[in-house]
Amino acid sequence: MTSLIETFRPLLDAAKGVSPTDPAAARATLTQRLDPAGPAARELQKKLVELLEKGEIANRGELPVRYGRAAKATPETGDFSIDVVHMNGAGPLHRHPNGEINFCMALEGTPTFMDQPAGWVVEAPGSQHVPTVKGGTMLIVYLLPQGRIEFL
Repeated sequence: MTSLIETFRPLLDAAKGVSPTDPAAARATLTQRLDPAGPAARELQKKLVELLEKGEIANRGELPVRYGRAAKATPETGDFSIDVVHMNGAGPLHRHPNGEINFCMALEGTPTFMDQPAGWVVEAPGSQHVPTVKGGTMLIVYLLPQGRIEFL
């Protein structure tokens, strides 16, 4: 498990100490720390696509939503749970008691997640939504503070 967690280390490090209370400010900080268009993010995407193809992540369900938990919230993960979702449509309605930090990677087309392009997408504490990918397919890493999510 530790080696899988280490794959996500760039995201965990970028999210460390970032409050999702102000999503725009959080996104700016996250982008500064790990630019989705930069070489570190491209290398991470390559590794994650390899894991997806091997069936080691997002290996439950069927498109439009394939999903899986890579790690529970622990001190090793900075108290974030790590979920990975392969999406090309809508998922289940849910609420974020402590917010949500997402790293979204385009796999096919020019997809958006919640009408935002690939990159960092942040949801504030208490927000709720039907997560939706339009215009293509994405691989999304969800970092949930304290692992908190409520399906409605």
